[in-house]
Amino acid sequence: MKYLSEYRNLEATKSYLKLIENTITEPWKIMEVCGGQTHGLVKNGILDLLPNKVQMIHGPGCPVCVTPLNLIDKAIELLENDVIVCSFGDMIRVPGSKKSLLETKANGGDLRILYSPLEAVKIAKENPDKEVVFFAVGFETTAPANALSVLHAQKEGVKNYSILVSHVLVPPAMEAILDDKFSNIDAFLGAGHVCAIMGYKEYHPLSEKYKIPIVITGFEPLDLVQGIYMAVNQLEKGIYRVENQYARVVKEEGNKAAIDVIQKVFEIGNREWRGIGEIPNSGYKLTKEFKDFDAEIKFGISNIRVPENSDCIAGEILKGIKKPHQCSQFGKTCTPSNPLGAPMVSSEGACAAYYHFSDNLITTS
Repeated sequence: MKYLSEYRNLEATKSYLKLIENTITEPWKIMEVCGGQTHGLVKNGILDLLPNKVQMIHGPGCPVCVTPLNLIDKAIELLENDVIVCSFGDMIRVPGSKKSLLETKANGGDLRILYSPLEAVKIAKENPDKEVVFFAVGFETTAPANALSVLHAQKEGVKNYSILVSHVLVPPAMEAILDDKFSNIDAFLGAGHVCAIMGYKEYHPLSEKYKIPIVITGFEPLDLVQGIYMAVNQLEKGIYRVENQYARVVKEEGNKAAIDVIQKVFEIGNREWRGIGEIPNSGYKLTKEFKDFDAEIKFGISNIRVPENSDCIAGEILKGIKKPHQCSQFGKTCTPSNPLGAPMVSSEGACAAYYHFSDNLITTS
């Protein structure tokens, strides 16, 4: 497939690995923001092929992983009270404070696993006597589809549809990481799929403020290695700017139609991140015009608050302070079949990547 198979080319990937080796003279810590990038690095063995002076730090780039316990408990509360709850599949096994959505479904809750929020609007239209809630989780990437579902429900007069919003934004999280006193990040690999929607104009001030290179990359082996080389090249030259490795997909201005839909339905507000806490202006919430579609308001569940699991170090992993195998529970009490936290069960979680793909990383990283 054009623009995909060539980015899995072994010889081209090796050539960039050689370039990195020939360029690097100092140790550098580079954080890949997205969980898809983490899986690409681990699954393809890239972490073992990089020079020892390059240390990849795994960032918070998995929206499922950063969804706080209280939001999962809110979804469970709805499910236990005769509401049809619809969700993408990667959310259903993430543990809440006592159980997961899947366990609640096993106890009789009407949980529907969907590929699109528009399917949830259809379910609401077909079941006018039932309330239907879509668990709207994601970074900026999934926000257009979730916003579109609200616009569609409004147009169709579907009043028994609402969304439980858990949208988080990448740039404020990057800034929070850089402001953390334990942060020692030298450069970022920006999330290509997020930038495909939003563009990367807002990364320029971030790069300038913190004097740090930001390279937008894709997810294939060549994407990742080329992006690492571009970051190392900047660091070695003592410069910092935003570069776009993923130019075949990402444009600086982003996708205007998608941004327009987002801005029509959502506004920016504070958002809690699992294991990290509240980050100012780091998420979307529905505007006043669409408050009738806000499940938290509609069902009076905004006051649900629960503490994080003290045995799970998801926060330290998501901030890049620790690696998954440095958790005392990793592979023991915490496994994909019995996860303590979202990074072990999510398809983009760092803990899941290490568990499934990194037999030798536990001794080498």
